[in-house]
Amino acid sequence: MKTTILGLRTVGYKVSDLAEAKAWYTRAFSTEPYFDEPFYVGFHIAGYELGLMPDESTPGDSVVTYWGVDDIEQEYNKFIHLGATVHETPQNVGGEIVTASVKDPWGNIIGLIYNPEFTLP
Repeated sequence: MKTTILGLRTVGYKVSDLAEAKAWYTRAFSTEPYFDEPFYVGFHIAGYELGLMPDESTPGDSVVTYWGVDDIEQEYNKFIHLGATVHETPQNVGGEIVTASVKDPWGNIIGLIYNPEFTLP
């Protein structure tokens, strides 16, 4: 059986204070963000993405790990067909990058990302 999942790409943390979190993660990982907007702050960490997203509304949904895919609509629909529920529908988050997430039957969040700019280290 051949998997269509390409591997881990991004870990995203939802934070209540984006500026404070950006400063903390800059110090903690000894690196400046490569992407810094009011809706997302992105860091390159050893070839992978660490993202910070402002959010005060969903306690418990504070971490999303994104799995790389070539066809986000196909993979998203496959997970829904298998019994996952919608968490975030596919949406363009800048350039050609598209993210989506679902909750598995146990409530765990599974993120999917199409990111043609990502290359493995």
